[in-house]
Amino acid sequence: MKNHISKELINYNVYHMEIKEKIKYSVMAIAVVYLLCILFYDNLIIAIILSSIGLLYPKYKKNDLIKKRKKELRLQFKEAIYALSSSLGAGQSIESAFKSVLNDLRILYPDPDTYIILEFEYIVRKIEMNETIEDAIDEFAYRASIDDITNFANVFVTAKRTGGNIISIIRYTSNVISEKIEIQNEIEVLVSSKQFEQKILSLLVPAMIVYLQIASPGYLDVMYTTIGGRILMTVCLMLFVVSYKIGKKITDIEV
Repeated sequence: MKNHISKELINYNVYHMEIKEKIKYSVMAIAVVYLLCILFYDNLIIAIILSSIGLLYPKYKKNDLIKKRKKELRLQFKEAIYALSSSLGAGQSIESAFKSVLNDLRILYPDPDTYIILEFEYIVRKIEMNETIEDAIDEFAYRASIDDITNFANVFVTAKRTGGNIISIIRYTSNVISEKIEIQNEIEVLVSSKQFEQKILSLLVPAMIVYLQIASPGYLDVMYTTIGGRILMTVCLMLFVVSYKIGKKITDIEV
């Protein structure tokens, strides 16, 4: 695999968050932490101080955005590989097939900044510069760091250099990726209900505190005005956060 990554190309393992995104996620996190602190401590100063933790959230959110971007690229790659298989099956050369696929992708995805369009534009540009298509695909797979694309690149490069049956390889790869994505979609449907349940359960503790404050004003005063109460509420808040993270991890299934 290539060790050099061109500055103009995307490294899918790294997400460069824009200022607007950082502000957006920071504000969201600060608001959530602030509200939780008000519920668990009923103290404005403590809530303001602890809400600053929300400034760290964009760094945590990057991992989710990287996963989301890779998922989008994998789905787009499935369409590209299917179109490539059809073009090669129609008798086009490998180089012509990639150019044809790029045109198909531009019709399928109107946004010119779609990940797979940018990647195929790069590959076609390499072809037009008389550079080897193997190197372009190899570099794409290295930057994508997605098993399906990496496996395709390894097999494609080997077959291209050894004179293997490229059409059969691409058809087989297309079928494997399609089946894998279908299985993943089925699992996501099954897990989605559990993810919803996990979110509801996560809201039970704050909801219970709000209910007690409304139904029985003053009932929780001892938890907000004594050292023992503060400690107990801190433990409850920590358990709430830990249980949320564990629940999210359990329902976050990857195929």
